[in-house]
Amino acid sequence: MGQANGADSEVGQLRTVLVHRPGPELQRLTPRHRERVLLRALPWLSRARQEHDVLSQLLRDEGVEVLYLTELLQDSLEYQSARHEAIRLAVGDAGLGDELRDQLRSHLEDLEPEVLAQVLVAGVSPQELKVGHGVVFELLDRHDFVLDPLPNLVFTRDSSLWIGDQIAVASLASERRRRESGLAALVYQHHPRFTGTKWLYRHDLEHLDGGDVLLLSPGVIAMGVGERTTAAGAERLARNVFDAGLAHTMLAVPMNQRGGNGHLDTVCTIIDVDSVIMHPAVAYSLTAHVITARGDGLRISRPQPFLEAAARAMGIERLRVIDTGTDAADPGDQWDDGGNVLAIGRRVVVSHERNSTTNARLQDAGVRVIQVPGSELGSMRGGPRCMACPVSREPSAQADAASADAPPGAARPLFRETIMLAAAEAPTGALPSWRDAPIPAAGPGEHDARSNEGKDEELASASLGPPRRPQRRRSADRLPIRDTRNRREKPRMISATTRSMKNRWTMAPTTRNATTMAPMSIRKRSMTTRYGPCARLSLPAWCADCHICGFAHIETAKQVYQKGHLAGIVADQVVCATWS
Repeated sequence: MGQANGADSEVGQLRTVLVHRPGPELQRLTPRHRERVLLRALPWLSRARQEHDVLSQLLRDEGVEVLYLTELLQDSLEYQSARHEAIRLAVGDAGLGDELRDQLRSHLEDLEPEVLAQVLVAGVSPQELKVGHGVVFELLDRHDFVLDPLPNLVFTRDSSLWIGDQIAVASLASERRRRESGLAALVYQHHPRFTGTKWLYRHDLEHLDGGDVLLLSPGVIAMGVGERTTAAGAERLARNVFDAGLAHTMLAVPMNQRGGNGHLDTVCTIIDVDSVIMHPAVAYSLTAHVITARGDGLRISRPQPFLEAAARAMGIERLRVIDTGTDAADPGDQWDDGGNVLAIGRRVVVSHERNSTTNARLQDAGVRVIQVPGSELGSMRGGPRCMACPVSREPSAQADAASADAPPGAARPLFRETIMLAAAEAPTGALPSWRDAPIPAAGPGEHDARSNEGKDEELASASLGPPRRPQRRRSADRLPIRDTRNRREKPRMISATTRSMKNRWTMAPTTRNATTMAPMSIRKRSMTTRYGPCARLSLPAWCADCHICGFAHIETAKQVYQKGHLAGIVADQVVCATWS
């Protein structure tokens, strides 16, 4: 990639990461403020700090540079333009009123950069605003804040992300979290480390959450769409990404984010160029719309299975799914976020040690798991990935080259080891394959082999052994074929009604060897094939299967009738049409 900052995937070797160490913003909260925080319980601050320090140190041990958001904010506030912007964000709450807003602005302008940075994060209570007076100030409860703290600032991935060499600052949907994005934008705009950085998205645009964006591979981006990231935000990011040449495909993944449900990265996490960690019940029910550039606009497809669409856009056979081991039907799943791991390289992740089941399954799949304590950080509805914003990763191409030089024992498992199931679990059956691509050409003699190719494939579990194909019936067990070559078949009476979107045609009863005209819907295709003696069909190369229904044409026209199709023998042609 060539730039100091940026990332083109989720699994390139992590070089620099942005974090925020929990501080007074959590200590100042009381149970009445719980709705403001992504917590189920107020954490033990000293223990949460210890756990965060362990996480940061382990990242340093892996060669990762750790940047602290508060320190960068302090450096940025040395510049007067940055101070004005920070204070403007702080006093922008309409609930302050004119008088209290002026008092708060005066209070903040008198603070040194280091103290101002702490106050912008920890908030200001009525007792700390000595100059406070007036109607709004006197009506404040003693538990209220003049300037609200930012307890969710620890989730640095939500407020910003890098796509290529450009920064995208999120526009968070929650009104109480808007200042998080504002402070992140202030740092990227004014800190000398990020001088010359190109901007891909700004915090004053449509709602966009960094936790909903996954860099599946270079040029392919997945984005969750719901209440946190709106469809308008997805459209805006797609246009900006395509215009900048940073991607060629974007997957919009509809998500139900009501009632506190999480981001896309709590549902799906990339751990290798061809592997994700998800719960199978979610993995195979998730859909995606493929968005690509088309002239001056965008082209969007109909919903497709997420895994199939992602693999096709990434140019791989399929995505390997590793089961999280949690019960997707359990509402408590979201609180644990066991799959929200931070990838610091290919098949190397950081995970909370409390997620024992998920960690065990990752290790069984050949993934190196660096476990960190998370008894308090784990209660904050986010894993290591949510708490770290990658600022710099090595290009994915270098990660591929490093993997090629790995010892044989470190090779990743085959695609067939797709779903990791516990011993007590049993598969519910093979999943159907998504088949929307045109059927490849088949030469003479290849029809039977190609028509069934791939239909019996299934995603097999490593614990279930290799996949089994259904055995073909032995020739002795096959049903006898009645020889009708020298027998004159009795004409059959058939009638059919076909419909299109606008018209209806009713065909009178006809005999089999009569001419039948079957009007076709504009949404369906017709297919003409030539046949030989004894009504045996000799199909050309382009007509291996029916493109309408996937039914493989077989030897006799009689069997075509039995499959519910309308076939009319016109002179020396056979026309096949799907019934409306």
